[in-house]
Order: sequence, then structure tokens, then C-alpha cells
Amino acid sequence: MSESSAEAVADVVASAAATASAAGAAAGSWRRVTGIAGTAIGVLAAGAAAGVAIERMTVGRGMRRRARLALDSTGPYGTLRGTPGKAYADDGTELYYEVDDVDPDPGPNLSPRRRRLFGRKAPGPVTVVFCHGYCLSQDSWHFQRAALRGVVRTVHWDQRSHGRSGRGSAQTRDGDPVTIDQLGRDLKAVLDAAVPQGPVVLVGHSMGGMTMMALAAQYPELIRDRVVATAFVGTSSGRLGEVNFGLPVAGVNAVRRILPGVLKALGQQAELVEKGRRATADLFAGIIKRYSFAGRDVDPSVARFAERMIESTPIDVVAEFYPAFSDHDKTGALACFQDIPVLVLAGVQDLVTPSEHSEVIGDLLPEAELVLVPDAGHLVMLEHPEVVTDRLADLLTRAGAVPAGATVIGYGSTSSSTPPR
Repeated sequence: MSESSAEAVADVVASAAATASAAGAAAGSWRRVTGIAGTAIGVLAAGAAAGVAIERMTVGRGMRRRARLALDSTGPYGTLRGTPGKAYADDGTELYYEVDDVDPDPGPNLSPRRRRLFGRKAPGPVTVVFCHGYCLSQDSWHFQRAALRGVVRTVHWDQRSHGRSGRGSAQTRDGDPVTIDQLGRDLKAVLDAAVPQGPVVLVGHSMGGMTMMALAAQYPELIRDRVVATAFVGTSSGRLGEVNFGLPVAGVNAVRRILPGVLKALGQQAELVEKGRRATADLFAGIIKRYSFAGRDVDPSVARFAERMIESTPIDVVAEFYPAFSDHDKTGALACFQDIPVLVLAGVQDLVTPSEHSEVIGDLLPEAELVLVPDAGHLVMLEHPEVVTDRLADLLTRAGAVPAGATVIGYGSTSSSTPPR
């Protein structure tokens, strides 16, 4: 993004904030403002900040709309389902999860995938728990879930107010702010319900990794006694308030100055903002792609899959969660993971949680495997699924859940020629 375009976006958000704060704004004016501001703030739904790259200007809006509908009807991503379950947070919030169990012993009739991973050995009694990021859902792990499906027991859950989980009770009932500590307690509730015993591998992307750190800070004995490996993907242990999101200094300072007021105003007018987001879908899609992926050749159906997940997050949920990231600091909790195998992985071109944050985690956990993926953005597990899945398989090997020499090459790929079996 050029400096001039970034500054222009900052000006748009500033203008929106000023208008939103005017109590006497007319309804029509408010709709225009929230349409623009909602799009800018919608960047945060990808875990990003204000900025946009509008692509394919020569393609008509109607054609782009038809293309989105076609991708929605044919896209295979996010369709994997497991055995459903519900956990309940300490404030009563209903948390939805799904379990993919290990396939029964097939005897001599091993599937090619199981043979590839384990030979004729049985998988270890480990449960891999996947924690998703801000404004995503459990489906964001689609490729990794496909690769491990039926081979290792996995649990996929939706964070409060995301996916199929209920809206946060403390937020809707009591007006309490969302905190990363609360998310850590939510994860504890899911573990108690879905994995009451046995060894656990924790895998978290972005906010999901922060959730795991909060779990460790509050329940260090659980990490010590039951967690046998951990993967932190595109996440941070703190200092997120210093991230510039690829904006020039003037632009990022403007965004930081006016963002709290804009978010508060938008959260109070959620219905109008959602209409604005729908009306500016093309602009919104450009923002999401800019802050989710680094490469230009991302599969359009994968990009649309990410867009659908983010679109489904209501703007008031975006507003509720955002302040928690500025307060997040769980650097001290990382010490709980120092005696187990750890994978730290990030996209080199991540504008949301820059790879430098992963390097900090790697420095604090010197025995961890640090993997920086070139030409990868924030949603690295969707952009380069083979790399992420392969490194997870290696982590499971180090944790003793997968025999040495196992590989998942050919699975978790975006290629239609290698579907999971």
C-alpha cells in the first residue's frame, strides 16, 4: 500500500469518527458514515487495522457479485464437521466444540493416509486442541483438520461470540469487557468438557495463541501435568499497541487516536453498520485480502472462505474484543511451556501480528522450533497449509503422538488433486 493511500484511509476513518460522534446526525448520513467506517473497522475483523488495496478495478461489480455467489455455493472449505459438544464458561456462556475421534483399528485395511502417517503403529493417546483467532471460527483450521482427521483425536472449538458459540454472557448481560484472561478460562472449560483426561497438544492462531497463554498464566499446573506440546501460529505475547499494520506513522497515529471512539459508535449502531458492510462488500473483500494474505496467487475460493468467516462476525463483537489486545501481556506465562516441545510459526509478511512478535516468543523459548514462512500473511494456515500441517506433524512426532518419519505431504493442500481420504 502506498503512503498516500494509507493516509487516505486514515482520513476516511477520522471523518467517520467525527460524524459518528455527532448525536444529531441524520439517519441517511449515519448510514453513509457507518458504511465507510464499518468497512475500515472491518479490517479488524481479519485481525487488521485500517488500510485497503482495491483490486480488479476493471471487473464489473455485478460480475464480482456473481463470482462470490459461485464461490459460496461450490467452495469446499469449512465443511468438515465432527461430533458436537457444549461447554459452559464461568459466566454461563455456551461454548461450542466438535471432536474428531481416531478411526477404529482397520486391521490390515489401512487407509493410505493412516499408513503414510503411522505405518502399522497405533496413534498415541493425545488430543490436539485447536484455538482460532479473532473474528474467525474453528473452520479456519480446515486444512489441518483434513490432514489429521481420523488419525489423531482433535478438538475444534469456537471462541465466545464467534462461530457457533453463544454471545458472551458477561458482555451482553453485565456489560463487562472482554479480556484475554476470560478467554483462557473459556479454554479451560472446553478442556474440562472435551478432554477431561489424557495428554493434550495445544495449537493456537493469533488470539487463539493468546488464549493459550492466558490458560497457562491462570492454570500453570494444567500445562505442567497434561500439555505435552504447543504450537503458536501468528500470535503475540504482548505489545500489540505498537503494531503499525503497514501504515505510515501519520496514518497509524491517526487510527490509534480515533479508533476507540469509532468502535464505540459502531458497536452501538450494529444493524446499520452491518448494512454498510454488505453494501461495500467489494471494498471489504479488498481489505480482508490485504491483511490476511501476502501472495497474489491465493486460491480465490480460499480468499472467499476467509471473507465469509470474517463477514459473519457482527461489528459489535469486533468492537467488544478489540480493546483486549492492547491490554494483552502474557510474556511471563511463556515460561510454563519451556519444558515441552513448542512450535512458533509466522508469516514473514504478517501485518497484523508481525513475525517479530513470534521471534520474541522464540527468544523466550530457546528450545522452540521457530518457522518463518516467506510470502505468507496473517492467515498462514490457509495461505500455506502444507507448511503449517507438516510442521504440526513434526511437533506431534516430538511429542510422541506420531512415529518418527511420519509425514502429511499431500494432505492439507489447496490442490484438488490430493483430497483427504
